[in-house]
Amino acid sequence: MDIVAGIDIGGTKTKIGLVDNKGNNLIQTNFLTKDYIDLDDFLEKITTSIEELNNQLPQPATLLGIGVGAPNASSRRGTIEHAPNLVWKGVVPFLDKLKSKTNLPSKIMNDASAAALGEMLFGNAKDMKDFIVITLGTGFGSGIVANGQLIDGYDGFAGELGHIDLTLGDGRLTGLGVRGGLEAYVSSTGLKRTILYMLCKYMEDSRFRDIAYHDLHGEDITKAAEEGDPIALKAFDYTAKILGFALANFTAFTQPEAFFLMGGLANSGHWIFEPTQKYMEKNLLEIYKKKVKLLPSGMKEKNAAILGAAALIWKDFKNDV
Repeated sequence: MDIVAGIDIGGTKTKIGLVDNKGNNLIQTNFLTKDYIDLDDFLEKITTSIEELNNQLPQPATLLGIGVGAPNASSRRGTIEHAPNLVWKGVVPFLDKLKSKTNLPSKIMNDASAAALGEMLFGNAKDMKDFIVITLGTGFGSGIVANGQLIDGYDGFAGELGHIDLTLGDGRLTGLGVRGGLEAYVSSTGLKRTILYMLCKYMEDSRFRDIAYHDLHGEDITKAAEEGDPIALKAFDYTAKILGFALANFTAFTQPEAFFLMGGLANSGHWIFEPTQKYMEKNLLEIYKKKVKLLPSGMKEKNAAILGAAALIWKDFKNDV
């Protein structure tokens, strides 16, 4: 049996899974990223974790390579550069160091772009050549596929749609310091910030008037919307209006067949999908109306980031997938 190691590096946790050519995440583990301030120690933890997982499989497996999804990762340079939520600062030569420890084919890419490859190989975009994956977690990530090819950019940083300013420089700050950037509004964090905004703007009773910001959780906002909480309903509509407007604009430059939403905010289901579809359709140019779909990811959330990372290697064996 052939397998690929998929690694998702997050600011809080690093997840590692072994993935077969059908997109089955056979076994996985995770550890706290911030426990490894020294990069060499972190890479040693990765290599030992992969070896331990492989030894736990019920039958022997051949490891074909390692795919890594990480924030601020350059697929062309093999680096992680100035990632605000990671402990290693500056330009980190991640791939060179990983290869020196494993001697295996290894690739790295921005986590959202890797998710787009995962969707194409293992998810709901298997028969599509033009689509955009939007990841709605702590931030707003995007992976763009056009004419069957991932849009990678000059040195691997294409697709930072979450940092496009929608307010002409007069809005909330994103994690990269862009004022008015999309992720400050459309993300799990953005939804929480919108709850506070709606509490200030409107006087209706709401369960959130007695909850501190750090005690706000996305699933609680969804539950409140299901129970008819007016602040939750206004927050979802406000978020969807901004997202729908943005997706209509994004349609104009690659004309995707579909947008796929994944991540924490996408788990809100129809509370985010239905109004976003409405606002997107309202803002589309006439030539695009009724042509663009808004779909959930075909990859299970717990596996999506790992499958996306593994797809970086499996795409080179796509005739076998």
